[in-house]
Amino acid sequence: MKSASLPALPVSRMRVIACCALSIGLLGLSGCASFTGIQSDKHIAEPADYAVDRSLASQGSQGQWPSANWIEQFGDPQLSALIAEAMDNNPSLQQAQARIAAAGALAESKGAPLLPTVTADAGISRNLFPETTIYPAPYGGNWFTEKKAFVNLGYELDVWGKNHAALEQAVSQAKAAQAAAQETRLVLASSIAATYNELATEYALHEILARTLAQRESLQKITADRVRTGLDTQIERRQSQGSSAEARAQLVQSEGQITLTRQQLGALIGKGPDRGLQITPPRMAILHTPALPSELPLNLLGRRPDIVAARWQVEAASKDIDMSKARFYPDINLSASLGFDSLLNANPFTAAAKSISYGPAISLPIFEGGALRANLKGAYASYDLAVATYNQTLNDAYSDVAKQITGIRTIDRQLPIRREALDASQHGYDLAKERYRIGLTSQLVVLNAETALLAQQQALISLEASRRSQQIGLFKALGGGFDAQQAGLAIAAPDAKRTAAQ
Repeated sequence: MKSASLPALPVSRMRVIACCALSIGLLGLSGCASFTGIQSDKHIAEPADYAVDRSLASQGSQGQWPSANWIEQFGDPQLSALIAEAMDNNPSLQQAQARIAAAGALAESKGAPLLPTVTADAGISRNLFPETTIYPAPYGGNWFTEKKAFVNLGYELDVWGKNHAALEQAVSQAKAAQAAAQETRLVLASSIAATYNELATEYALHEILARTLAQRESLQKITADRVRTGLDTQIERRQSQGSSAEARAQLVQSEGQITLTRQQLGALIGKGPDRGLQITPPRMAILHTPALPSELPLNLLGRRPDIVAARWQVEAASKDIDMSKARFYPDINLSASLGFDSLLNANPFTAAAKSISYGPAISLPIFEGGALRANLKGAYASYDLAVATYNQTLNDAYSDVAKQITGIRTIDRQLPIRREALDASQHGYDLAKERYRIGLTSQLVVLNAETALLAQQQALISLEASRRSQQIGLFKALGGGFDAQQAGLAIAAPDAKRTAAQ
């Protein structure tokens, strides 16, 4: 049976069809959605926008950025081991790694539309064609078995860069996730170091309280001797016993605080509170006052992971704007299909059963109820939020560095004075105790001198602990050894790219 062929269209009719298609296309272009009037006037801040010259003045070539092993400068191997253990077990880091993996998978999926797609499908089906429709005899009213197999090829011409922008947005988000993970590591390390410093302080205070208890028990014996010789009464004996009991109570309270801090360290490590009970007393050194690195305001942009993460979020938001704008333009797709389709019982894989189709397809928005404009407005709002977040992060970073370095230098001026006051209190207490022993003064004078000595000892320990804490804070404020260039997370300087609207 010969296959029927479609009659050829007259040339005039073909011209009419082409003109109609062109007119429809022009009508679509003229009526398609527009993003006129939607823009942003926000821009990311630059170091020159902040007044930091006096607070963050460097000391020439002497200043250095923290190294990755900055924690070792405190001279306590146990602290370094605890942080290394936390890096393997802390759930916060595991969450950060999971976010990196998810962002990487998203970037891979966004890159897929840039490549051609190839699919294959095959099937066999029984069909009963009706007699009352378009199927002629002998097909109408009879059963036939259709056998078909096709290979399909599709490719989207990314003329307006929509798919490229989507890929770049996903890559930027993945970079932001990597930088955020580095920030999580830095926060965890500094949190453990700060808590460990608290533990060192509590042990030092505990040692002072233990010495105080020994002093008061010694004073209690002296009081007992004076009572026997008639120099003191039972009133002084009871006062001495009460002061000893108070010292024992403070010592027990100190031991409880030490246990709580050790349990807190165990939780930070990610191994449970009992892990912290294995920690021995810390031995942290007091470091010298550091010199700030040169050109700190500018170079800090690539040294703090939170700034780098915020900058990549701005980059991702700008790509979202590009992608939202590209949706206003037509999508052009190429497709082709090659296969075999047969209703006969013979071998379907023959030249007669061969089927080929190919051609372009275009789709464009004309009337979409404002959805595209709303989507673009949302993209610009997200961009403005990302810019504001970056600017706030940069401002906080400069303030953080200034706060820590100012605090360290202030304490450095206080320490000699505190040590001088402690020496004076120690001599005063020793003299009062000796005079009490030989009967030249009252017990109240000794207790007052001891109270003054205890206050000076605690003040000095707290001041030294505060300095270590601010030293830890300064290491964190300077990025803790992070380097965006080495981590593969460097991005163009802020003044190299302005807003997407510009």
